[in-house]
Amino acid sequence: MPGLRQGFPGTSKFYRGGIRLYPEEELYKEMAFISYYFHWGSDDVMGLDHVTRRKWCGEISRINESLNPSKKNKEKSILDMKPTR
Repeated sequence: MPGLRQGFPGTSKFYRGGIRLYPEEELYKEMAFISYYFHWGSDDVMGLDHVTRRKWCGEISRINESLNPSKKNKEKSILDMKPTR
């Protein structure tokens, strides 16, 4: 999987190829996105699993799209952003 960090050393004996981790920068983008729109604290957002966090990002983006249907002034969805790595 391109863009994911390599796992921890020594884990390959348990997991073929090691453990792959979610990119830290992407995690922080998602956390900031949810925290900004829902005013949730970092502990609340960090308590969400990856799938749930991505669903909330999608829902927030859909809300923004429905409130701002104009393409000209449209806010960018976190799901539309390209990874920086």
